[in-house]
Amino acid sequence: MELTGYDSAAAHRLDATFAALADPTRRAILARLAQGEASVTELAAPFAISQPAVSKHLKVLERAGLVARGRDAQRRPVRVQAKPLAEASAWIEGYRRALEANFSRLDTLLESLKTERGLAPRSPSRRRATGRARRARKDA
Repeated sequence: MELTGYDSAAAHRLDATFAALADPTRRAILARLAQGEASVTELAAPFAISQPAVSKHLKVLERAGLVARGRDAQRRPVRVQAKPLAEASAWIEGYRRALEANFSRLDTLLESLKTERGLAPRSPSRRRATGRARRARKDA
């Protein structure tokens, strides 16, 4: 199935990014690398897994483009690459905006139905509070 306007390369990058982020150990490694680059030994320290296991996780993150390894004399520091995370965030943000627009249209429809039936419409401050509550439920 071919979707028009659907960039296959971008889809593959997103697939790799989300697949890499699916594992909690890899997410923890990325969280640690967000504080600054680190060696495999430093990354393995907080985990109850071996250095080779951490290296395997790093290979998955590397294939997804989420991390890059450098060379500093004997040390091979690992650092986060921001572009794949930015692409994933932009993809998610597009859906968030679309869903917010759907909720806004639904709120408008509900208010018009209440008005037609003679029910008192909510005040604007009540609508904002409800929107905040809906966003809080969504974020939870």
